[in-house]
Amino acid sequence: MRKTIKIIHSLASCGLIGGLAAYMIVLAWSPQASPAQYADVRQTIAAISNYALVPSLGVALFTGLVAMMVQRGFQEMRWVWLKAVLGLAMFEATLAVIQGKANYGYETARKVAEGAETAEALAAALSSEWTSLYAIMALSLAQVILGVWRPPLYRRQVRAQAPQTAE
Repeated sequence: MRKTIKIIHSLASCGLIGGLAAYMIVLAWSPQASPAQYADVRQTIAAISNYALVPSLGVALFTGLVAMMVQRGFQEMRWVWLKAVLGLAMFEATLAVIQGKANYGYETARKVAEGAETAEALAAALSSEWTSLYAIMALSLAQVILGVWRPPLYRRQVRAQAPQTAE
């Protein structure tokens, strides 16, 4: 069971990083000459977010927490707790920022293509999208590095030196 959880957790992490990379690639290199094309790009980004990013993140978080429950030794390791805290922060940020911007960007781009809104409203709504993507990608890579490297994260203990006696 432990190996199965580890495999599922690793696959979900790959799906998360792959979904973020796909989001960035589509955003950077898709044709966006007209409002209709941009609306199509935003629809693709929303689909990536809804069907790859969020499910992968949910599975990775769930299997990570299950691994902590199943393997008692993990509960005493600081890197595991750091990974859990980063995972919860990443889950919240992905749901609130990435998925929210993906879906809102699609709706706003569709309205711009229909002529209901101006392009400035879309630009203002998505102004910090790249910063958010970079931050979530950095958190994801930090999670993988912690999982592979597994640093001990011990406290340094200062040894008390015995007083020198004069002879």
